[in-house]
Amino acid sequence: MANSYDLLVIGGGSGGVRAARVAAGFGAKVCIVEEYRLGGTCVIRGCVPKKLFSYASGFSTLFDIAPSFGWSVEASFDWSTLLANKDKEIARLEKLYGSLLGGSGVEIVADRAQITSPNSVTLSSSGKVLTADKILIATGGKPFVPSIPGIEHSITSNEAFDLKTLPKSIVIVGGGYIAVEFAAIFNGLGVETILAYRGAQILRGFDSHIREGLAEEMVHNGIKVCLATQPATIEKTENGLCVTCTDEMQMDVDQVMYATGRVPNVEGLGLENIDVTLGKHGEIPVDEFSRTTCPSVFAVGDVNGRAALTPVAIREGAAFAQTEFNDNPTRVDLSIVASAVFSNPEIGTLGLSENEATEKFSELNVYVARFKPMIYSFVQTDTRMLMKLITDAKTDKVLGVHIMGAGAGEMIQMVGIAVTMGATKADFDRTIAVHPVAAEELVTMKEPTYKIVDGERV
Repeated sequence: MANSYDLLVIGGGSGGVRAARVAAGFGAKVCIVEEYRLGGTCVIRGCVPKKLFSYASGFSTLFDIAPSFGWSVEASFDWSTLLANKDKEIARLEKLYGSLLGGSGVEIVADRAQITSPNSVTLSSSGKVLTADKILIATGGKPFVPSIPGIEHSITSNEAFDLKTLPKSIVIVGGGYIAVEFAAIFNGLGVETILAYRGAQILRGFDSHIREGLAEEMVHNGIKVCLATQPATIEKTENGLCVTCTDEMQMDVDQVMYATGRVPNVEGLGLENIDVTLGKHGEIPVDEFSRTTCPSVFAVGDVNGRAALTPVAIREGAAFAQTEFNDNPTRVDLSIVASAVFSNPEIGTLGLSENEATEKFSELNVYVARFKPMIYSFVQTDTRMLMKLITDAKTDKVLGVHIMGAGAGEMIQMVGIAVTMGATKADFDRTIAVHPVAAEELVTMKEPTYKIVDGERV
């Protein structure tokens, strides 16, 4: 192992790996230090296993519908099989990350790095000092859990992927995308699922139609949604856990999972040694080129607090390498970022919510379509799909697209191309529909469902 590099990356997740590979491709001598496993949160304990678990839970709905199409289905679920296959896939991806880095000429060090000066780090296990012209922090985030009596009996999303047995009942604490995703997963796998959220409605920051619509669907699916409350204490009992909430409601369950947000993973990085002051949420403040207040130190991904999404980290990592090692100053435009929530039903969202658009534009046209998905044609169900477009009434430009239903994540990715290019409602209207698909609603909503003028719905 060498001692000196052009670039030293701390963190082997999506952002750090992309930055390392691209910089090495430009001829830089690069080392990446990762204390746990290559792949970071997304591959090891986030997006990838979550989506695999989401697929697994979705079969129960298909089995319920199958008889209406003439199928006779007898099915049972085996948790250990899912875990084994998940572990196998993650191991494959981790190996792939290592191969890609090695093939790019990046040196990989399995250790924990602490920054000791603007151009050096010390490895925790070996005590070795590595120096570099530039240091990139890409350590991501970690789950936040509050301090309440009995919190040690709870788990987070980190542990949920490796439970030895599937619980019969669970309380999921939180109302964000991780909470609703895991509620859907456990519910779909047959677990009695309770969601406890301190707010008045789930998915704070999302469009109101999506928030209300998903809450209704979760209840339809058998999830008990408890709002304006959260655990005050967790007590271990002979049969499991007893949760007492702030509204004095008590619940006896097998498991309690906290999904109450994530915080930047900065503990023990040695930022005090380079005079980098953290932001109010614990993030490392950076400029548009991912520079910190220390000229030789940069930060990409969840740790900088800009947008906690894997594709953003990857884009920031590549932009950093372009800027610093290819003499090509590259900014990442975060004004329009599509995202998906793998709840049941799935959500795809892009651009401004109705509330956000109302604050920025004086006149809006809002188009809303709710309908029964075609796959439920032969059964009685309260399930509905939702499509919503928000446009600037003066320019016709599409400001926000919000979808709830099967395939929403796939749809929003493609819609994102058009909206990023500046599409107008007229562009949507002149696009010939594909029939019969749910997405055709996006190009067939001709008249606004309602208008908003100076903040008032008319």
